[in-house]
Amino acid sequence: QVTLVESGGGLVQPGGSLRLSCAAYGISTSFHTMEWYRQAPGKQRDEVARVTDDGSAHYSDSVKGRFTISRDNAKNTVYLQMDSLKPEDTAVYYCKAAWHSYVYWGQGTQVLVRP
Repeated sequence: QVTLVESGGGLVQPGGSLRLSCAAYGISTSFHTMEWYRQAPGKQRDEVARVTDDGSAHYSDSVKGRFTISRDNAKNTVYLQMDSLKPEDTAVYYCKAAWHSYVYWGQGTQVLVRP
């Protein structure tokens, strides 16, 4: 059984930082494209960042230069370092693992950015 467990969300002031973690069980993160998505209330779920199996990282324009995705294959964990947070970054953040037609989602972790 495959499980993705996100953690690290919380309340932070604008300009602050958070680091999200996604621990994978039942799959190897080294063979999957690992992604972070977010969904704000009333909005669709959008991709924020992804790291491919060859280590290439890609970011949405809204977070480029502020967020960093990384992967520790020894720990089977993917991280999203979020700096210079803005109120518009408030959302539930989801981890996703993809390999060919196999796609897995975590349950999400809430990030709230406000004074």
